[in-house]
This record gives sequence, structure tokens and C-alpha cells, in this order.
Amino acid sequence: MKNSIFSKAITIFSAIAMLFSVTACGQSNDSAKATTDGNGLKKVTFMLSWAPDTNHIGVYVAKNKGYFKEAGLDVDIVAVAQAGAEQAVNNGVADFALSNLTNVSTYAVKGATIKQVLQVQQKPSAIWCSLASNTEIKSPKDFDGKTFATFGSNESDAVIRRMIQSDGGKGEFDKVTVGTSTFQTLSSNKADFGGFYATWEGVQADMYGPKLNCFTEPDYGVPGNADTIGVITSDKTISNNPELVKKFVQATKKGYEYAYSNPDDAAKILVKEAPDANLKLDFVKKSMKTIVDGQYWGDPAKIKDGSFTFGTNDVEGAQQYFDFLAQEDAYTDSHDKVVHDAPQAKDLATDEFLK
Repeated sequence: MKNSIFSKAITIFSAIAMLFSVTACGQSNDSAKATTDGNGLKKVTFMLSWAPDTNHIGVYVAKNKGYFKEAGLDVDIVAVAQAGAEQAVNNGVADFALSNLTNVSTYAVKGATIKQVLQVQQKPSAIWCSLASNTEIKSPKDFDGKTFATFGSNESDAVIRRMIQSDGGKGEFDKVTVGTSTFQTLSSNKADFGGFYATWEGVQADMYGPKLNCFTEPDYGVPGNADTIGVITSDKTISNNPELVKKFVQATKKGYEYAYSNPDDAAKILVKEAPDANLKLDFVKKSMKTIVDGQYWGDPAKIKDGSFTFGTNDVEGAQQYFDFLAQEDAYTDSHDKVVHDAPQAKDLATDEFLK
């Protein structure tokens, strides 16, 4: 699997310079005027945020189980655009996409008008790892003076620096740009450590190798929730076609809830519905087991008794992380000038379509 924690950085890194030039050209797809197919279903485009994986699984389930059709929607799941899913949604090329509140905040300070309307993941899954065979690294302070496999985002630099310093180190490290995958970069000794997701690459490493030695952000001084993964749409779509947003969110929520309660069946659906990804069923099942066992999408007991609504946006956890990034000068505007005031998570997310 090539997609690592830096996948979200790739899309931002490649898209940010183009954000305003594309916006100036006008939207190419107005959701308020969405067309219908031969069956009278409203055509909707959902864009992946990277390659198909268990973060996207609820959308595939909703399509496979007919939840979208029941809502009057014909959803086309499309590959991520080169410029990124966030830019595609901002410019009306896609109606919805998978992203996270951190990405939304990064685009917002550059002028994008997008919101998260359903948050799937409720706690961080980022892991920062070295190969287990690298015995020099026993904790994050040992990243000091080592080489970081990165795609160059300010966000990841801030996280690594904080983790090292929290562990008693200086926070100084070299960097190398990842060319293919973080796994390959580490295995070829071009870097000493990099970022992954516990629910995907962590599972891959456990099942197929190479074995990793990993550390999590909350254990080493990084506040809040960096991995507020969920579904985004544009402010324009919310304003012009709230009924469409509600239908999509409700059907998608149902798909993720089914996957959370029926992880093995959902894994089969993902493998079937995304054949080009060449996913192994055992691997996808293990990824879903990791998500369920770790309660990454919320506490099942609280979801069942109604004290937690599946899909609720964690604006408090997101805000803590935004404030941290702002303190670390990780936000820049469309002119690449540092933005010292953190974006407000409550303005970048809404739960109005969940019920």
C-alpha cells in the first residue's frame, strides 16, 4: 500500500498554489442544478481522498446496499483528482469527498469555503515509526538528528518536532522527500522514520512486514485530534441544496454504521466494489477489526444507547490541534505568509444533517 499518513499532505501540497486560479474560472458543476439519470435518481459525485481503503468503506457499503438509491441518489465514486479532493469540492468538480477537518482548516485559511458534514473517525490513528530492525530508535527523542521521510508539509514537521521535544529531545531532524512509499524509503535506508496510519499501514506491517516500532501523537505532547476523517462538501452546496446534503449524509452515515456493526461483510463489499485497488480480503478484514476493537469511529455502547450520534464532528478535539498548529506557525495563507490565528473548527463543520 502506497498511501501513508502523508497522503493528506500530498493533495494539499500539490493543490494549494492552484486554489485561487481554478476558483476564478468558476464552478464546473453546480450541485443545485444536479442532473438525474434514466431512473430519475439525482446524480452525485463523491471523490476519494486517496486510494480506496477502510476510511472510505461506508460510502461503498451505502452504494452496494442501496442506501443511496433509496435516498434518490445515483452516486458516482471517483478517483482523487491530481489537485486534491478538497479543491475539487471547493470548485464544484465533486459534490462530496473524504477529507478531514485539518485539511479543511488548511484550505480555509487560503480562502476555500468547504465544510465537514459527517466525521467518521473520532480519535487519532497516526503512528510515527521506524523499522523495528533499527535498534537506535527506542522512543521519539531518538528521532533527533535522524532523517524523516516526508512530503514536506508544515503540519508533519510540527508534529514530529513536538513529539521529540516532549520526549526530551531538541526537535532537530533532517528530511528526505518520499518518492514512492514510506515503507520503501525506510527499507532502502534513505530515511530513518516516517508516518503511517495504525488502521491501515500498521495492519499491513503486522501482517506482511516490515515490522515497525511506532509511537502515537497523544502520548508525546500533541494535543487534540489530528485525524478527524470525514465527509466534506462546499458551503455553496449546503446553501443551495441542503436537501441533497441531508440525503447524502444520512445514506452515508447508514453505510458506515453498517460497516461498524458488520465489519467482515463490509470488508467483502469494499473488495468487490473497488476491484482496481486489488485489496486482499484478509487484510481489509484485519483493518476493520482494528477500527472496531480500537473504537476509532466511536464507542459502540454510546452509539447504541443514543448518548453519541454516529458521525458527530469533534470540533473540540480539532480546535486543540488547530491551536497547536497555529502556535507552531504551520498555517500559511494563499500568499504563503504565516497565519498566527488558528481557524475555528466550529465554523468548518456542521452536524445539522446527521438527524
